[in-house]
Amino acid sequence: MAERQSLFNRTLSSQNSVIAIAVVITVLMMFIPIPKGLVDLAMVVNMAISLTVLLTVIYTKRASEFTSFPRLILLITLFGLAINITSTRLILTNRAPNPSVFMNTQSEMVKSFANIATGGNVLVGFIIFIILIVVQVIVVTKGATRVSEVTARFTLDSMNNKMFDVQNELNSGAITEQEAAEKKEKIRQEVDFYSAMDGASKFVSGNVKAGIFITALNLIGGFIIGMVWGGMKFNDALESYIKLTIGDGLMSQLPALMLSFATGILVTGGSAEEVIGDQLKKNFNVDGTAYLIVGIALVVMGIAFHNGSAVVLIPVGILFIYIGIRQSSMMQKREESELASHSSSGGKAGTSSASGEEMSPVATLPPLSLELGYTLVPLVDKEKGAELLERVTRIRKEQALDLGLVVPPIRIRDSMAIDSEEYSFKIRGIEVGRARLKLGYYMCLNTGNVPKDKELRGERTHDPAFGMEALWIPEDRRVEAEKAGYAVIDPPTIIATHLTEIIKKHASEILTRQEVSTIISKIKETNPVVVDEVLSGEHKYTYGEIEAVLKNLLSEQVSIRNMVAILETLANFAPLTRDPYFLTEKVRQALGAQICLQYADDQKVLHVLRLSQSLSEKILDHKGEIPGQKPFVGFDPVDGRKYIEVMSASIAAVRDRNYLPIVLCVDEVRQLVKSSTEREIPGLVVISISEVMAAGSDIKVETIGDIDV
Repeated sequence: MAERQSLFNRTLSSQNSVIAIAVVITVLMMFIPIPKGLVDLAMVVNMAISLTVLLTVIYTKRASEFTSFPRLILLITLFGLAINITSTRLILTNRAPNPSVFMNTQSEMVKSFANIATGGNVLVGFIIFIILIVVQVIVVTKGATRVSEVTARFTLDSMNNKMFDVQNELNSGAITEQEAAEKKEKIRQEVDFYSAMDGASKFVSGNVKAGIFITALNLIGGFIIGMVWGGMKFNDALESYIKLTIGDGLMSQLPALMLSFATGILVTGGSAEEVIGDQLKKNFNVDGTAYLIVGIALVVMGIAFHNGSAVVLIPVGILFIYIGIRQSSMMQKREESELASHSSSGGKAGTSSASGEEMSPVATLPPLSLELGYTLVPLVDKEKGAELLERVTRIRKEQALDLGLVVPPIRIRDSMAIDSEEYSFKIRGIEVGRARLKLGYYMCLNTGNVPKDKELRGERTHDPAFGMEALWIPEDRRVEAEKAGYAVIDPPTIIATHLTEIIKKHASEILTRQEVSTIISKIKETNPVVVDEVLSGEHKYTYGEIEAVLKNLLSEQVSIRNMVAILETLANFAPLTRDPYFLTEKVRQALGAQICLQYADDQKVLHVLRLSQSLSEKILDHKGEIPGQKPFVGFDPVDGRKYIEVMSASIAAVRDRNYLPIVLCVDEVRQLVKSSTEREIPGLVVISISEVMAAGSDIKVETIGDIDV
């Protein structure tokens, strides 16, 4: 029993439960008669809530931050209508021939507002009430509804442009991914808010119309009921029911007016990030000339009218003149202060640009930049889809998953230094790739599936990513090329593929110590022990030493995503050596399974060329080492040329059989084979026997040739 009571109390204490109970009570109020005391309480609560909403709106900086406002309008509207129906029932059901007795049965709040509005004349009060209704319907409610409709439409129309702007800022490096996600969420929130407000404003206008209808029924129905069933005299019935109609109308329309007013203030605020008070202060905090002119005009009017209005006009005019003088004085002081500050900073700097802007002491280069000729600018034009921006973001995410390297934001800009149809990719200002595109054309690659009789004619070119022969064909021949068996590629895909290959090839150049620090800081969140051992242990590494190992891995396109295994290996061999090339080989062995799976086929088979024992021994005999540099093979020119010719011939034979050339050798020469062939045979994959053994029995090795001199 105690547990049930506790559960019941917790349920009642929940805010959601309170709202649910309030909604149920509100609905029941429409059907169940309620004593006048509770009606008065409900009217006071309704007015207090409406006033609270109005003040909350005034202190709200951004309209879309008040996310609950559309639903709040619906709840308050429903509550107000329920009160209006209840008070109408109270007016129509309580009847007495004596006006004083009849009025005692009515709501005290309704009578109080009726007395205030009518004063000593019922007709005057009724006219004021009608004016209030007209103002609310024609000015406030209609205006707020129209602004909601227009704002919702324009917010929805501008959503894509705003999203593209954020994406461009992200790709240019102006903001981080987290900031971009927050901005996009704000845009979505704004669209959702104004879309909901477009519908919610209809509830506000509908509430006003329903209130007018109920007021009319109060007057007509009450007058008939009072005379026919209540036995009241004509004058008594007319005066009593007009009073009650005015009081009840004011009690229902005043909260509705505040709600309409709050809606208007909120939707006209737009995307401003300031409350209305701060906005007005900023907008009116201008030169005092405007205040001086207004003040002088009021004083002149007060003197010219020659009547009692001068008592008001002249003091107000003097007040405005005082404000204008004070405002002008404050603005002059600000200008002098800014001028003094500018002169002081200019003197300290010693040099400034002709425009008055100081030059930064360091002209930094963006880590990555993509420059486009002016013809290719439409590829990033937000009005034309800006497909390339989305592709660039996707490339960064893919490389983070593929290589474990968080690629810095890529700044995209147009450039007059390159041809109009060219694009250039740079790493810290150094060009690493350039190619030419033709907008309105597709690049067609013959992957071997095109019969001779179906080959197309077009402008010959080469795929910039892989160097394959290709054709440019116009857009209207795309279907023809696809039917013929060509691989058809659009310009954004060409750039995206080229950028992907460039980033893979130059990943080691992109990595910096700052990125290394960021990666290790992230690893420390889940693996603090290994990070402390590597950075704080007895044989601690510097960021530069860790960076050197990671660069060596990335230079051969080995993913550094498994940073825990890399750091553990470095910690294991820290007491033995600090040589980055020796440590790289040990890390590769620890990542053996990952490396082998990277090059194995779908059946997990590695097709390799084995390096003969005699050639391995000869390479070891000619090994050269310079402290701080990669080990190299010091063949004489004749032996070196013969060695490269044999390697090239073996690799060409493997490629003819459509295999990826992979050289398998003993651990001691793996790095030497790679360093001796990377200039003449770029991209050659060289793995060691220890790496294959580390992969376990899942990887099978098939020898498709031997390399011997």
